[in-house]
Amino acid sequence: MSPDVAATVVRVELADRGYEIAIGPGVLASCGAALGSAGARRAVIIADTGVLATHADAVDSSLRHAGIETMTIPVRRGEASKSVTEAARLWEALAAANVDRATHVVAVGGGVVGDLAGFIAATFARGLPVWQVPTTLVAQVDSAIGGKTGINLHGGKNLVGAFWQPRGVLADTKTLATLPEREYVSGLAEVVKYGMILDAALFETLERRAEEILAREPTDVEAIVVRSATLKASVVSRDEHEQTGLRAILNYGHTFGHAYENATGYGTLLHGEAVAIGMTDAAELAVRLGRIPAELARRQDALLTALHLPVRLPSGPRPSPGELVALMARDKKTLHGKLRFILSKQLGEVELVEGIDPSVVLDVLARIP
Repeated sequence: MSPDVAATVVRVELADRGYEIAIGPGVLASCGAALGSAGARRAVIIADTGVLATHADAVDSSLRHAGIETMTIPVRRGEASKSVTEAARLWEALAAANVDRATHVVAVGGGVVGDLAGFIAATFARGLPVWQVPTTLVAQVDSAIGGKTGINLHGGKNLVGAFWQPRGVLADTKTLATLPEREYVSGLAEVVKYGMILDAALFETLERRAEEILAREPTDVEAIVVRSATLKASVVSRDEHEQTGLRAILNYGHTFGHAYENATGYGTLLHGEAVAIGMTDAAELAVRLGRIPAELARRQDALLTALHLPVRLPSGPRPSPGELVALMARDKKTLHGKLRFILSKQLGEVELVEGIDPSVVLDVLARIP
């Protein structure tokens, strides 16, 4: 960390593979110092085309100032880039550049670039060190932390991937001021998720400070990023590979949400938008199963709405309930062909539930929008 950059540091405890998440305004300037302290002499920046001239350039300057040789490979923004075709292009680019295992990969951008670059780092030359430099809210609070990498197939989201922990995460909260409104709002869905699954006090803060958070008040934004990252780090530290079931709770709303993303065409809905709709469905399912009172579901929907997130699919052609359930059956949480869902017990607490009658799920999906 550069001595002139003030940041909050959150630790992901994974024995010898543990790492730090540095969060705060101006953190991009510390990239060179961070990689230099890790012994990097060469780095490949894989960056979203939307941030090439801004955040990626700042990272490149910081690395070069630290004496690190750099090259940059742009990736077109959007979920469609998490593909086998794009992965092959990046592998070939690294091969052409004679990249070896001493080269560090630096992912600059949102969740798409982070997932894709992480997967490339995990697989090229049987593993390269990777750094996550998230510049979107969804990436800073969720996807850049925890080492999940992957690409999409026509059959489902993130079906091909690997657990590959980064060497570090550098989350510059000033980059969030440059996000388009829709992308910023989309990221708030993951913050609401943390409140629902782990932290009732965070949920209440979001209710109380929704207006300031939407206005991107720096103190409020930094606070929700730090709290969300702390919660994610705690879960990952205790269940890195989803072996105990604890990490699965982070997928609240995602079983429904991933099906919506696939069925509507990747990129039609932003990830957070799909998750927000998925959380609405998950809450409705929990109500129908008698797990939570209807008031909690209404309270969640009210917060999502206050944060300008959708709770239903937009008008227009809709995937059928049967199509959505078929997509859910391919979800990574499905076991022995049976659907499993993360459902609320109360505000701030959820659990993995299986053995649910598919007809109840179909009824939830068939609701009038």
